[in-house]
Amino acid sequence: MDENKENPTPTPDSQPQQQPQPAEPSQEPAPAGELSKDDKMWGTFCHLSALSIYIGIPFGHILGPLIIWLIKKDESPFVNEQGKEILNFQISIMIYIIALAPTLCFPPLFLLLFIGILVTEIVFVIIATITANKGESYRYPCSIRLIK
Repeated sequence: MDENKENPTPTPDSQPQQQPQPAEPSQEPAPAGELSKDDKMWGTFCHLSALSIYIGIPFGHILGPLIIWLIKKDESPFVNEQGKEILNFQISIMIYIIALAPTLCFPPLFLLLFIGILVTEIVFVIIATITANKGESYRYPCSIRLIK
């Protein structure tokens, strides 16, 4: 009996319990076919920044996407592609509006066409923004591909 007193068998309650460690967030890069959240965010901002002209920023429809594209084009192929798309589209819109100059002689026609172009621009930019936020590429219709 003395042996049992010197060397007691540990009970499950007396053994220290290890606390489960909280799982650390994974910092692994996204697989080759998927875009990171950062890529999607910058692609979305690239399209969305084109609407900055409507809050009073002169040439914001060109400068916003241009600045984002120039900063992020080397870091993300997705932002590079989408930046070119929005810039080509915005340059095309400017060309279409300048082409309306001959219709200034007919103000109702000019106003109708001008509003039509602006509404089309806003609708396509919103569609492109939503598409880029999903991580999908968007190609604008009616866009002259000047930047390749």
